[in-house]
Amino acid sequence: MSGGQERPTGGGQDGREPVPGPGEPEGDVYDWYRRGVRLLDERHPAAAVQLLARAALAEPQSLSIREALARAQFDAGAYREALENFRAVALADPSDDYAQFGWGVAAARLGDFESSAEHLALAVAMRPENAHYRSALRQSRATLAARAGAYGPLQPGAPGYLAPRQDEGGAR
Repeated sequence: MSGGQERPTGGGQDGREPVPGPGEPEGDVYDWYRRGVRLLDERHPAAAVQLLARAALAEPQSLSIREALARAQFDAGAYREALENFRAVALADPSDDYAQFGWGVAAARLGDFESSAEHLALAVAMRPENAHYRSALRQSRATLAARAGAYGPLQPGAPGYLAPRQDEGGAR
């Protein structure tokens, strides 16, 4: 383990394998990462978050662990946490197209379409052949355009429609 911490060995210096402490998963950081990614691939994001968060605490500079943790958090619906981890990876390696994409889709889930479009555009610029990146960018840009009124006024009954206010005489 990094940071000078040692795990309890369960029996002293007798050559036996270290025994995890209470609440600590078995294995080393790489084992936690591999099991977390496997859980994520098997569609168990909340369980993956638990292992990958432990791995990220042990190895906070590992971009692969942070990116896998961000994916698990996103899939578990923890969009704010996912955004923070995708952001950390993208800031450490601005050429990481997937981190830019993750930052963009997490921002969109949080309603920040300006930031979403910015980071999705970066991802598309790096990997223009990626249909998922292009689709997400189109959706964010369409949302921004709709909010700016590019498609005309909202129709009565549409989500977000505010009826015109009537004056005191009842006339419109």
